[in-house]
Amino acid sequence: MLRSFLIQALIFAAAALAVANAGAADSYPSRAIRIVAPSTPGDAPDVIARLVAERLSSALGQQVFVENHPGAGGVVGSDIVAKAVPDGYTLIIGNAGSHGINAAVYSKLPYDIQRDFAPVCQIAIAPNIMVVNPNLPVTDVRQFIAYAKARPGALNYASGGNGSSAHMSMELFKSMTGVDLLHVPYKGSSPALTDVITGQVSAMIVNMPPAVPFVKAGKLRALAVTTRNRSPLLPEVPTVAESGLPGYETVAWFGILAPAATPKDIVNRLSAEIAMIARSPAMRERLSSLGAEAVGSTPEEFAAVIARDIAKWTPLAKSVGIKVD
Repeated sequence: MLRSFLIQALIFAAAALAVANAGAADSYPSRAIRIVAPSTPGDAPDVIARLVAERLSSALGQQVFVENHPGAGGVVGSDIVAKAVPDGYTLIIGNAGSHGINAAVYSKLPYDIQRDFAPVCQIAIAPNIMVVNPNLPVTDVRQFIAYAKARPGALNYASGGNGSSAHMSMELFKSMTGVDLLHVPYKGSSPALTDVITGQVSAMIVNMPPAVPFVKAGKLRALAVTTRNRSPLLPEVPTVAESGLPGYETVAWFGILAPAATPKDIVNRLSAEIAMIARSPAMRERLSSLGAEAVGSTPEEFAAVIARDIAKWTPLAKSVGIKVD
């Protein structure tokens, strides 16, 4: 009798929870939504998050705002979202560093990238771009390699933080060329780029969106892009692979994730809205002007991208001995 009662009580509780979740999804959103950008203002994740937030506000009829929480290569902001209430009102714009590379270089993250987040939608992909201070006497990758090899340990390079995509992209470059460069990590790519522009640091591999305006203004010299093909935005800039390093390729990506237990109906609604935004002609044009390509994926497709990135970077981190903690 008691067992029967317990079974009925569990069935009732499960049904009540399902109804509550459905009701929450039906009324969602009823208040403002925040997108955490785990980077400094002006970095690529921040710029793309603000483009999405503006359009998502109109689509959902509620304010969507961006909140910057930089630090530790994206760990600070990611930890906030991993531990947030999973109700669809706290999201994060993840990137190849925060939700791919970090799994390879941190042995003790305060969360599990694949277990504690629900991928919502991949928004865009972009090349990274290798830039140097214009006063450095090199104009292409081959000259940079020769210049660096003649001065082992004398040149430095910036990144947006230990374990960031900029850091790992340059470590891959170092492992393939044998050059000796000193890593100077920053709390975001914007301050790092500033020091490359002023000559405090010699070089950087950085997400394309924040770097393009400085390249076009002559404040940075672009040596190569890191993708398999050249960027339509800077078609004169060769790839690293065609500059003497066949097989070299790194790709930056950006996408929205939610805490893992966010109701599936809410994740699916957000995914559909964000994918529509990413694929809209206006957004495609805006992303293209920044050197990025719109995607607009399903949650499942985005999860596969994250898994592939983790599988790619883990062996490199081990082979070159990169551990952030």
